[in-house]
Amino acid sequence: MSQDIILPPIVLTLAGADPTSGAGIQADILTLASMGCHPLSVITAITVQDTRGVQDFMVIDDEWVLDQARAVLEDMPVAAFKVGMIGSIDNAVAIAELVADYPDIPLIYDPVLASGAGDELSREDMIHVLRDVLLPQVTVLTPNSIEARRLAANDADDEEELTVADCAKRLTRLGCDYVFITGTHEPSRDVENRLYDLGGEIRVDTWPRLNGSFHGSGCTLAAAIAGLVARGLAVPEAVKEAQDYTWQALRYGFRPGMGQFIPDRLFWANDDAGDDDADKEQDANV
Repeated sequence: MSQDIILPPIVLTLAGADPTSGAGIQADILTLASMGCHPLSVITAITVQDTRGVQDFMVIDDEWVLDQARAVLEDMPVAAFKVGMIGSIDNAVAIAELVADYPDIPLIYDPVLASGAGDELSREDMIHVLRDVLLPQVTVLTPNSIEARRLAANDADDEEELTVADCAKRLTRLGCDYVFITGTHEPSRDVENRLYDLGGEIRVDTWPRLNGSFHGSGCTLAAAIAGLVARGLAVPEAVKEAQDYTWQALRYGFRPGMGQFIPDRLFWANDDAGDDDADKEQDANV
């Protein structure tokens, strides 16, 4: 084999395993591959779930998480990190220590605090640790507005009162280079997604609101940003392109089980895309 073959951008994703492949590390792998990247995967937790919700999960020991990551990092050049479900305080500390050894690699963090069906996946004590050790190292943080308020709240009393802009200001002051807050859960006609840095709002993108509920939209969006950043796009451009990709994946999503729809990350490869898929009844939101 020729040694002159150009490598695809390599992205290391650390996340929980979802047997439905709707969310979690399987969603990251599908998304990154569709971006033309080579995904490396480190499993932080094993879940028992279907498209209706999470029944249980088992966190992987932090030493195992580190061993998985260091084995591939010492073998292959990684262009970006993507972090999803962390699972425990020990894992949060371990991942923070890991990425600190690679300060030049962009870190895209999707703070998975609950499943798409509302199942709690992160306790408040873990959120405090995330604020202290991981957020200061994040290149792009991608919370929805509910997650942004939980991460930014100084205490439970002000969680409901914070505006999206207030959240972004607090989170960038914690050290995040960019905070990209999605507006699916806000009471607006269309979905308004907003990107901030320490100087304030950079861009607002508005998308038609799709009906219902999707499993894995946040994972898809964050993984797409990671893939595009790994391919060399600047963060604002990567955020814009990733939104378009995610909205199309939701638009052409499918319902394989009895619960939520799953994004079609390979919608562009479907010969029937664009025929009648846009008019079918779905339950979806960016």
